[in-house]
Amino acid sequence: MKVTTSRLTQHVMTVEGRDTGTPVLFVHGNVSSSAFWRDTLTALPEGFRPLAVDLRGFGDSDPSPVDATRGLRDYSDDLVELIEALDLGGVHLVGWSLGGGVVLQLLRDRPALVGSVTLVNPVSPYGWGGTEGPEGRLTHQDGTGSGAGAANPDFVARLRAGDLSEESPTSPRNVFRTTYVKNPVPDEDFYLRSMLTTRVGESHYPGDAVASDAWPGVAPGKTGVLNAISPVHFRLDDLHEIDPKPPILWIRGADDVIVSDTSLLDLAHLGAIGAVPGSPGTPAQPMVTQMRAVLERYGDHREVVLDDCGHSPHIERPEDFRRVLAEHLGEA
Repeated sequence: MKVTTSRLTQHVMTVEGRDTGTPVLFVHGNVSSSAFWRDTLTALPEGFRPLAVDLRGFGDSDPSPVDATRGLRDYSDDLVELIEALDLGGVHLVGWSLGGGVVLQLLRDRPALVGSVTLVNPVSPYGWGGTEGPEGRLTHQDGTGSGAGAANPDFVARLRAGDLSEESPTSPRNVFRTTYVKNPVPDEDFYLRSMLTTRVGESHYPGDAVASDAWPGVAPGKTGVLNAISPVHFRLDDLHEIDPKPPILWIRGADDVIVSDTSLLDLAHLGAIGAVPGSPGTPAQPMVTQMRAVLERYGDHREVVLDDCGHSPHIERPEDFRRVLAEHLGEA
């Protein structure tokens, strides 16, 4: 269905005949869409109302531009208006990867709207790139090491071209195989088509690229998704101060190479292992450690780690994911 608010028109995936019950709103990650939640929605236990939204610039929602200087608030404010338009007060939020950051921002700003939160391999609460240590200390005050310039240009070009081939390591298909999942999953082409709905450009993915004199030579710009998760724009230092504090489930794959303390997409880690030349010794961003530190300050949370699983537990280990999610929703 399509829902129009004062901000934009958003596409929401639903399940026929499941339009009542306690609402559960699923939020996808970067370079994907609500389609990644298709099977999770249909398997949600009775008594819950399943919904999955396409964020702006993904899927079938409007390609409204992203003001990265607001961090993830363009996305989270969209969801607030969606929740209010559909009268989903007390909604359970489930956010994967980028979507994890979006739902945490919504929780930070409007905690009274939220019944519970489930984070699935979420982006660090200190954004992506350019930070050190569990406290998310900036390596450079301008955020060098983060932002749209960190995106692989060949992947961006192939995404724009709708490339479904496997001829290059940076084709969307091979990126899916090597980073989204650890092991092969059914319906690979279905997920690839979802990835290819991503709007590509300075207003969306990856955003406007800005050069820096400091290593690794990129700094955050002011538009688009990768700049929106730069630590100079997105930080959750005070999540523990909100009231009320709904329970948080954090579920992640043990073998995730995207969100990790040694992420293969983090320029600092790639520099440390010699894959990006010229590193002055900048340490990798400890993304998992940072999330754990923030949630330990927050209080009411549970961490579940699935072995032999990468970045996408809901499609790699669906039965285990659904069981743990159902337990969480039933207890919230």
